[in-house]
Amino acid sequence: MSDAATLLAAARALDDAGFMPSKSGNLSQRTPRGFLITPSGLPYAQARVEDLVELAPDGTTLVGQRRPSSEWRLHTEIYAARPDAQAIVHTHSPHATALSCARRPIPALHYMVAMAGGDDIPCSGYATFGTPELAQACLAALTGRRACLLANHGVVAIGATLAGADALAREVENLARQYLLLLAAGVAPVLLDGPEMAAVAAQFRGYGRPA
Repeated sequence: MSDAATLLAAARALDDAGFMPSKSGNLSQRTPRGFLITPSGLPYAQARVEDLVELAPDGTTLVGQRRPSSEWRLHTEIYAARPDAQAIVHTHSPHATALSCARRPIPALHYMVAMAGGDDIPCSGYATFGTPELAQACLAALTGRRACLLANHGVVAIGATLAGADALAREVENLARQYLLLLAAGVAPVLLDGPEMAAVAAQFRGYGRPA
C-alpha cells in the first residue's frame, strides 16, 4: 500500500471510530519534499487517494487539486519545530474534546499517560481554528510531549510513524474517557508520582523491541 493509501485508510478508520465528526480532524505524513495531508471539507468515506494534497515545508501546494486541510499551518509549524514528528494525527474524538472544552489536562491517572512523553497530557491555550495562533498554541503545549489537547477543539498527536501517531491519538481518547468516568462518579483519581512516571518512561523505551 502506498503512503497516500495508508494515510487515507488511517483517516477512514478514525472516522469510522467516531473520532472525526462532520468532516473534522486531519492527518499528515512527511514526504521527501514536504508532507502529505488530508483535504479540506471532504468526507473521508468519499475521499480518494488523489484527493490528498502534498505541501512543501512552507505550505505551498506541490501536488493536488483540492484545498489542504484548514489546519495545514498547524502541520507546517509542527514539522518545522519537531524533527521527531514524521506524522501528525489531529482528531475531534468525543471524550478528549470534552476535556479540551473544559481546558483540563489529563493528569497521571494511569501509566499510559507516559505514552505522550511526560506525566500529563497538557491542554493548549485557545485560538481560532486554522490560524497561525493556533499552531503556536499547539507547539507550546507539545513542548516535551508527543500529544496535547487543543482548547475547545480536539487532540493532536505526533509520532515517528503514522501508526505511532494514530495509536497515541487513540490512547489519548481512551485516557480521557477514563478520566471523565472518574469525574462523573465524583471520585478524584489517585495520581502516579513523578518517580513512578519516570520508571514507566524507562520501561516504555524498551517496549515492543526484539529481545
